[in-house]
This record gives sequence, C-alpha cells and structure tokens, in this order.
Amino acid sequence: MLIKQGKKGLDKKFERIPLEDQPGPKSQEEMDEMKMPYEEYCRKVFDVGNEFIKPTALKGIRWLSTTMYIFTPHSVTNLAELGAEVIKVEMPRMGDPMRHCAPFNETYVYPLHDTRPMTGTGVACFNANVNEYYISMDYHREEIKEAFYTLVKMSDGLTQCYRPGTFDRWKQSYRYLQEINPRFISVWGGGFGYGPKIWGGSYDILGQAHAGLASITGFHEDFGGHPTKSTNWNIDWYSGTQITVAILAALLWRRKTGLGTKIEFSQVQAATRCLEYAAPLYGRFGIVRQRWGNWDTQLCVHGIIICGKSDYPDEKNPQLRDEARYVMVSAFNDPDFKELCNVIKRPDLYTKYQKHKDRVEAEAQVEIYHELEKWAADKSRSEVTKILKDAGLLAMPVYNDKEVYESPHFRERGTIRWQADPWYGDAVVHSTYSCGLMSKTPRRKFWDLRAVGADNVKIYHELLGIPLSTIKEWYEKTII
Repeated sequence: MLIKQGKKGLDKKFERIPLEDQPGPKSQEEMDEMKMPYEEYCRKVFDVGNEFIKPTALKGIRWLSTTMYIFTPHSVTNLAELGAEVIKVEMPRMGDPMRHCAPFNETYVYPLHDTRPMTGTGVACFNANVNEYYISMDYHREEIKEAFYTLVKMSDGLTQCYRPGTFDRWKQSYRYLQEINPRFISVWGGGFGYGPKIWGGSYDILGQAHAGLASITGFHEDFGGHPTKSTNWNIDWYSGTQITVAILAALLWRRKTGLGTKIEFSQVQAATRCLEYAAPLYGRFGIVRQRWGNWDTQLCVHGIIICGKSDYPDEKNPQLRDEARYVMVSAFNDPDFKELCNVIKRPDLYTKYQKHKDRVEAEAQVEIYHELEKWAADKSRSEVTKILKDAGLLAMPVYNDKEVYESPHFRERGTIRWQADPWYGDAVVHSTYSCGLMSKTPRRKFWDLRAVGADNVKIYHELLGIPLSTIKEWYEKTII
C-alpha cells in the first residue's frame, strides 16, 4: 500500500492511501481488462445483449409526453430509453395521429384500441414512442383537469406540440404549471415559435423547405436536378434529439438551482443548423450555396457514383434489382487520387489535377466523376468496391434496408436485433441500439408501442389512486 509523508516535516509522519484512491487497477478483473486487446475490451465492457442487467441513467425521472407524430415524441423517447418513466397522453379512442400513418397505407399492426378491433397502428409510428406508458385524456373536459394537475405535481417535466398558446389557454402552460411545481420543466416543440410566423404548422418537410435545407439537397439544374426532400423525416428525428439535449441541460440546471425552466423549440429554426457554411458564405461573400448532388463541394473525389450492373440482376424486387448500383468513393488526398486515376487507367487526370485545389473546382469535378462512371459502366457495385478496396482506397456500397439488416458489423454491435415485443410480437429493432454504446448505463428497449389507453388503470388507479368506478365512468364518457 502506498504511503505519503505527513505535513509535520521533521516528524516524518506518514499516512496510508486507501486502495480505491490509488492510481491503476483496483482488482484482478480490472488488471485483466488492462491487458486485453482494445477490441476485446470493448466487447466485454459494452456486453451487447445484456443491457437489461445494468442500471439506467435516468431512473427516478418521470416525464409527461403530450406529443404527436415524430418530432416531439422522439425527444421524449430518448429519455425513456435511458430509463426515465414516460407517460404518453393521447386523445381517447383515436390516439396519436401518427398511429394512422403507414407507408402507402399498407402496413399496420393491431390493435389500436379495444373499441376499434379492425383498426390498426401504422408501422410509421414505430421507434418514436418507445418504453412509454399509454394513457388517454381529453384535456377539454373539466372532470380530468385535477388528474392532469396531479400528474404535474408528481412529474419532472412535460413535452407538448400543440399550436402556440393552446396549452396556455387551457391553463396547462409553463407559467401555470410552475405555480403547481416550481421544479417543473415545460417543453414546447413546433414549427416556427414566437414571431411573425407563430401560427405556422410543424412538419418535417416544412423544416426542410423553409429552413433552406431542400434548396441545397439534390443535383444542380445543370445536371437535371431540383430541390429535393429527403425521403426520411430527417428533421423530425434531428430536432427531437436536440430537444433531448436541452432537457438534459435543464435537469442539470435544476439540480444546481432547484428550479424548473421553459424550453421553446422551433423545428424550422433547428433545421438551419444543418446548413453548414451556407449562412456565413452568403453573409461574407454574398454567394448563395448551390446543390451539388452526390458529390462534395469541399472534397474531390468524395462522392457517390453509379455502376452499370446491379448486384441483384435477377431480383424481382425493383428496389434491389435497379438500385443496388451505387458506390461511395473517397480519394481526395493527392496519393489516393493518383492511385484512383491509375486504377481507372486515366493517369492523365492526375497530371491535369495534381493539386486538390484544382480538382475540387466545379468544372474539374464534372470531368472526374464522368470518367469514374464511364469506367464503372461495365461493372457491378460489388466489383467496383472490391477493385478500389484492393487498391487501398476507401469505397463502400450504398446499402439498402435489406443489406443493413444482414450486415455482420451491425449485428455484432447489436445495432440490428430481433426482440420480442409484449404487444406486437417479434420485431426487428434498430432505433434504441443505434444511438451509441454506453458501458455503465446503456439504452434499452422494453417495448415499442402499446394500444391507446393501455395503461389507464396503472396510471389513474395505481399511481394517482383514482377509484376504478370513476375510471370506468370516464371511459364510458370518452373522457379517457
């Protein structure tokens, strides 16, 4: 055991340093871990598949989610996956409008509600309300007000997405709720927030369009392009994550001060953060940023090319047969670009564009990518990827959902896995476990969805103590 000299100088008194305060491993297990190869160490500490035996970071936090669609629900799901108890509040019988959305109106899971056995919940609703308890509540009815305020007293915060001023009119906004619970954190997420466009709606496509993101997505007009909406609702998921960051900061602030706070979040405003250098470019030089498609305005070569042959030429599914032809290629530093030019048998391109500052210019990129796709015209995606990798260059196929699902890398890390959902049976999970690994307090998914009002008895009766007879009466009157 280490010792250190005391403060009395000539007396030379010493005191023992406890083992736990000494540097280095504290046990044989930690000693063994220090000797492990790094990758083996990561496998051990993250222990993918055994997340449920570890503690959760947000245990003890209770949050109310009066949200709809993807944007604001996702912000609360992040809390639930980290261990918070989240109560999702929906309108009686109907539930969250997102329940009625499905790709091309084709894919549903059942049931939606016990009074509507033939109506299902669209799979588009999956991943956005994970691990939450579901209750129903009609805010307009006076009979339910006391139950709502009691939940506020017992909770740490609430997230809502109604039009600005709606909750204030119902006396459910921050300035009313802080009187009930001074530690309460109130979050509003919507389209524009206060200002000239306060009444504007909130949709992912609105965020992409009005914030300028769609204007720089897609190919330039010179190549037959036009502003392009991302097929996925990227701004919904992105904005939801930003709200979660604000909530965690508010929880830390409350720990320091004992006080809650109000968070107001504009989805359109959030989308402007994705524009990178667009605003500074215009502010300093007066240049409006242009679309540049699958290439890059700052690096070359650093883009996606199309190959002439499919990896699945006999596949009946056109998404597999026709789309499995794209490869990401990166060779922007000088030695890599030289090697790329040798591979495609165009060393003259390197002679012409030896310096990156020359080949990153627009006219140079048009010529370089044209020659790359010309070289790949008689090859499949897998052939192009292998040739470039064998030459020491970075190249990866553009995966579709099927290939992501089958990826050994994602499977080993637990990003994609099957899980038995207690309501809807076996389901493929990719949301919870794709958000980074945490060795001590990992995310986890207990369930994805539950039917509308599935936990009315649990919350109203077991938590709030409301008699079952009252709950039955509310149910019959469609108050819940």
